[in-house]
Amino acid sequence: MTAITRDSLMTLEAYARARPDFRARAIARRRLRSVALGEHMTLQFEDELTIRYQIQEMLRVEKIFEEDGILQEIEAYAPLVPDGTNWKATMLLEYPDINERRRELARLIGVEDRLFVEVEGHPRVFAIADEDLDRETAEKTSSVHFVRFEFDAALRRAIRAGAAVKIGCDHTHYPVHLSLPPETLASLAGDLT
Repeated sequence: MTAITRDSLMTLEAYARARPDFRARAIARRRLRSVALGEHMTLQFEDELTIRYQIQEMLRVEKIFEEDGILQEIEAYAPLVPDGTNWKATMLLEYPDINERRRELARLIGVEDRLFVEVEGHPRVFAIADEDLDRETAEKTSSVHFVRFEFDAALRRAIRAGAAVKIGCDHTHYPVHLSLPPETLASLAGDLT
């Protein structure tokens, strides 16, 4: 996996030229690696390309070209790139109606800790959530969480060998369980060494 460094990023000018093609590739990758868990939860599994795109876009939008600012963006986003033993995802809870959102985020406290991956023949692996900072209060959970699924060597081998993989949530107020689509699973298996 390619590390994202200051020298590996495009300048603002180079990115402006490359952006249409780069953006199309990143959006296609994001679509491939997004999993809807029910009506209101989406897991967007990150990889080097999706995070590189996020950093380049932040630099572009904020017009950041100075060294310190660039390094701060790398520091903020690079930890979301899987490192060969895990999958990392942005979990989104989406409720268009503000009253429904308020009510459901209060009912879903702890939902990020109840996400799991189930590899055929192995016990569930539960998500490790929000390692950078706590995103929930006693009153509600956040609509965005960052999660990591850590796999031991046996699980990584099984996934790479084509074992069936399910993903789900066993929170009392949001139970859902589904098989990963084959094309998504193939992309995610490529994150593992």
